[in-house]
Amino acid sequence: MIKVVYTENFSNWLNAIKDSSTRFRLIRRIERLQSGHLGDVKKIGDDLYEMREFFGPGWRMYYLQHAKTIVVMLGGGDKKSQSDDIKLAKKIAKELRE
Repeated sequence: MIKVVYTENFSNWLNAIKDSSTRFRLIRRIERLQSGHLGDVKKIGDDLYEMREFFGPGWRMYYLQHAKTIVVMLGGGDKKSQSDDIKLAKKIAKELRE
């Protein structure tokens, strides 16, 4: 079992998604992660990953993996805002490490 922790930035992003079915699908993806089913992920840095969803605008959720059992959700966005979202996720990860 993987423990998932949300940063304030991630919670704010997720709660700001107006479409409840989209928010539900993203939360279900996180629940599958908790069960150990990572799905489609891509490493984007030191212990930093991008969780990819291929519906709507191409949702992305960014997380930091600590050890093998703790995941810290950093932020999210879509394919259009991907480069800015990755920069922000890296910044938040750096702040958490310090």
